[in-house]
Amino acid sequence: MHTGKPEHLPGFSYVGFHRYALTFCTRGRDPLFTRQDAVALVLAQIVRAADEQQFALLVYCFMPDHLHLLIEGKAESSNCKAFIARAKQYSGYHYSKQFGAQLWQRYSFEHVVRDSEKTATIARYILQNPLRAGLVERIPDYPFIGSLVWPLPTLLEWMMTGEPV
Repeated sequence: MHTGKPEHLPGFSYVGFHRYALTFCTRGRDPLFTRQDAVALVLAQIVRAADEQQFALLVYCFMPDHLHLLIEGKAESSNCKAFIARAKQYSGYHYSKQFGAQLWQRYSFEHVVRDSEKTATIARYILQNPLRAGLVERIPDYPFIGSLVWPLPTLLEWMMTGEPV
């Protein structure tokens, strides 16, 4: 995965009712998300930032060395850049305090989801990451995926049937 400085969309404010596919990579691409306690700690801080910036956490997938998120602004003031900064700051601080190591590489990657793109397609792509990486043979076997909008069984059923949630 590219680790240089990604560019934001010129002229786009990143504020409001928009959807984003985000990827945060661990420092040095170290496999830090292989334990439930580490994932739970980081997820709690991601949720904290999402609540503060009024984002719905549609889908998440913690891969061993990176995190995929699909988020959606719930208010006119939902600020994606502020969400990214807070999410990485909060989780990085608490991770360092608990585990004594730096968590994130400096930059993250975001994709502004266009109106013509289906949320379901992006969610499916994110949830299938453990399969593509060969970590599991079935999505339900992967412990570090979920949503704060839909129950996991609903997401998994949707994944199997291809029907949107």
